[in-house]
Amino acid sequence: MIFAHHALLPSGWAGSVRLTIEPAMGTISRIETDATAQAGDIRVDTLLPALGNLHSHAFQRAMAGMTEWRKAGRDNFWTWRDLMYRFADHLTPEQVEAIAALVYMEMQEAGYAAVGEFHYVHHQKGGAPYDDLAELSLRIFAAAATTGIGLTHLPVLYTYGGAGKAPLSDGQRRFGNTPDRYARLVDAARDGLAGMPPDTCLGIAPHSLRATSPDDLRAVLADNPDGSVHIHIAEQPKEVTDIEGWLGARPVEWLLNNASVDARWCLIHATHMSADETSAMAASGAVAGLCPITESNLGDGPFNGSVYLEAGGAFGVGSDSNVIISLTEELRTLEYSQRLRDLARNVMVVGEGSVGHTLYTGAAKGGAQALGRNAGEITAGRLADLMAIDSTTPTLCALSRDQLLDGLVFAAKDNVVTDVWSAGRHAVREGRHVEREGIVARYRKSISSLLDMI
Repeated sequence: MIFAHHALLPSGWAGSVRLTIEPAMGTISRIETDATAQAGDIRVDTLLPALGNLHSHAFQRAMAGMTEWRKAGRDNFWTWRDLMYRFADHLTPEQVEAIAALVYMEMQEAGYAAVGEFHYVHHQKGGAPYDDLAELSLRIFAAAATTGIGLTHLPVLYTYGGAGKAPLSDGQRRFGNTPDRYARLVDAARDGLAGMPPDTCLGIAPHSLRATSPDDLRAVLADNPDGSVHIHIAEQPKEVTDIEGWLGARPVEWLLNNASVDARWCLIHATHMSADETSAMAASGAVAGLCPITESNLGDGPFNGSVYLEAGGAFGVGSDSNVIISLTEELRTLEYSQRLRDLARNVMVVGEGSVGHTLYTGAAKGGAQALGRNAGEITAGRLADLMAIDSTTPTLCALSRDQLLDGLVFAAKDNVVTDVWSAGRHAVREGRHVEREGIVARYRKSISSLLDMI
């Protein structure tokens, strides 16, 4: 049982809320308002639906801070990518697991209850597969099991090195699969789900239009008619130009015209879209997977947020490169990117209202949709993906209930998070993950051995 002095329900703020969680499935079975706390209840100040982090490359967390040294010439996404490839080439399965466990712990301490792992490092250095084709997927499963985070695993199809079926570079060989071998990889990953909690999901991730082909995309979609589909799209102007030159249309335009894009899709970044593409994407029902901190770090550019919201588009946020993991900073960076572009304030809201409320609740619902999780709201029958914050902290104590999400998004840091549940698994208590010491120790040992190899 959880007793909250305040909780954000679909109908609005409620006081003295008592939740009952069904432990086997991790769902909320009962919600009482104006209730009385009982002996044994876990007591929190303010309870919110927890967000799902819809886009992560966990291994990149270990290289945070290593790519911020400017060399001669223009530094951009493509030069960063070359450095990332060289880093990824050295990772062992044990290091992949230790890094992912640290990342997932940090996500939970920041308030995320679930993660979509866009997983593309599949093979050994040089591209030879492991004896178990899903070896590195199983390491991601192990990290999720250690931390208790909700996982939507998204094995990546990465067949080509660039638009027009360019061959893989040396740095991409650990990622590469033909559609046939990818099908075997997905099957092997599905077998590995047997020991995972029931809320664990498996989706697919054609990496991007530049790393696949129209025939490959059709094949993988035919093999996987259900579940989440995530794809990188229109992140960089060069990508848009390359795809337009090869396929005869801009990336989002081509995808919407050639695939049955609907509510199970998540289009990651979708940064460089025309107004028509933006409206059409919103109408498709797909989720825009926005990663504002990484998009800022890599110089991608801002999303067309106001047009997309006006068209009724769904969105969520992810930490992508994991250069820093912060739920509050991800949301505020999204809004601030719009303000810097438009020279305006309070952009990410339709009409009048709270920007913080729009960002937080929109990302909660959109993230749950993108991850295929029955979450996003505090409602009976939904997964108990929950975050508790302390509204009595100096940052938040002067605010009314209607201002609280504005304070959380624009003024608070993640240290206001006191508790997090992932499908009822109470992993963060009093601001710290219950397995923090062991996870950090294993990470330090693994990163030390990795640095010796580089």
